[in-house]
Amino acid sequence: MRTGLAKLLLAVGAMAVWSGCASGGPPQPPSLELPVPVNDLRAVRKGDRVYLSWTIPTQTTDQENIRHEGPTLICRGRDKELQGCGIPVATILTPPPTLAAKTGSKTAAKTAATYTDTLPVPPNVQPTDKLTYAVDAENGKHRSAGLSNQVRVPMYPAMTPPANFAATVTAGGVRFSWACQATGPAAGDIQYRLRVYRRPPGSQMDTIAAETKLMNCPGPALFDQSFDWGKTYQYRAAVRTVISESGHPEIDIEGDDTPTLLVVAEDIFPPAVPSGLQAVFSGVGQQPFVDLIWSPDSDADLAGYNVYRHEEGGTPMKLNSELVKTPAYRDAAVEQGKKYYYAITAVDERGNESAKSAEANEVVP
Repeated sequence: MRTGLAKLLLAVGAMAVWSGCASGGPPQPPSLELPVPVNDLRAVRKGDRVYLSWTIPTQTTDQENIRHEGPTLICRGRDKELQGCGIPVATILTPPPTLAAKTGSKTAAKTAATYTDTLPVPPNVQPTDKLTYAVDAENGKHRSAGLSNQVRVPMYPAMTPPANFAATVTAGGVRFSWACQATGPAAGDIQYRLRVYRRPPGSQMDTIAAETKLMNCPGPALFDQSFDWGKTYQYRAAVRTVISESGHPEIDIEGDDTPTLLVVAEDIFPPAVPSGLQAVFSGVGQQPFVDLIWSPDSDADLAGYNVYRHEEGGTPMKLNSELVKTPAYRDAAVEQGKKYYYAITAVDERGNESAKSAEANEVVP
């Protein structure tokens, strides 16, 4: 009797234990460890190359950290939307994710990936034809949760950079020149434009210095007038193909760059020579003096004027100790019975001085 009772109690206890273990619900299937699809794929075209960039997935679709990394497929096609990768353009290895710098963090740090593709140029490509790109992040068993977001890139051929691109520092700014080149088929909806970029050495920031339409040579002179004198700059140029076809967004394709030019913008150019100088005697019944007036100089960097005087056969001497700021001057150091000859020069902010103006003379009675 006692043995039977003991067996019964053991059986009830085992059922209770089994019932407690099963209280969490039915067992879950194992994770497939599929990386979350990339959602930030970006594409930039320059010349006939496409620069792709994206963030490498660090978690699975089950919101777990990826443990078994696989390759990433580069997908490309002419369809507006890719349904699958097909034969990938390339397969790149994905570096294993690293934990964030914070001690004890279980979150993988975000890592960027890049790939550069060379565009195929099939025959009879039309101005509005485009290629579609996507990437497919796989796990270690070559399985994925699907393609990334998709980006489209124009296929139309880019223009080659102009030959003999040169820059010359002139009084009017940095002047650019280049060799004439054919600009492709003429069409009302396609424009070819030369764009010049400027940046200080060591900087990564570009400024558009100048731009013009390409046309039959000789084209219009192209200048950069927005720089600062006394500084050094790097200049490069590229030809943009701008396609504006009715019913389609504008397409802008920038070709490869010319070699970079290093230009020292040293201002050694004086202002314009002053004009319109007049000399008028005054002083009857008082201390005699000669008033000078002239047309104002329009140079943007004008600092002031110098006034020169000499007697007949003498050497011109500067009368002012500091630059004259306005186009007028009174010479009170005159003597009766003498004839004086006057000339004016303009001086810029860097000390460049113009040639002397035409002379004006006056007799002190």
